[in-house]
Amino acid sequence: MQMNEKNRREGTRHDTIHILNYICLDSDGRQVSQGMARSLNVSETGIKVETHEPIETRYIVFISIGVGEDIFDLKGKIIYCNRCNSGRFESGVEFYEIDFDLHSKLKRFIDTLETVQTGTRKYV
Repeated sequence: MQMNEKNRREGTRHDTIHILNYICLDSDGRQVSQGMARSLNVSETGIKVETHEPIETRYIVFISIGVGEDIFDLKGKIIYCNRCNSGRFESGVEFYEIDFDLHSKLKRFIDTLETVQTGTRKYV
């Protein structure tokens, strides 16, 4: 497990807390683990999640996250995993293989977060 976080994500990160499901696959495509996580921030290129168990950086991860009436099914690779003082783990996921429609939905969701965080709209 890589324990050094690198601040290389493109795009602005937006704080958000959503519960999500994840499934980890090894290099042969076999499921090796699954669990629940909490998102900490998101951008168009990645997401930072908090878990109770570490996620190995060699795994591919499939994330399902419900936002309103939308469900985002995202594929990514684990870039880092750090143990926090709380005993939980924070992992950075870099998205890839996102089709145009999913990217558009993700962008709309992020635009909503920007609106709420800048205070220009009170409710989503």
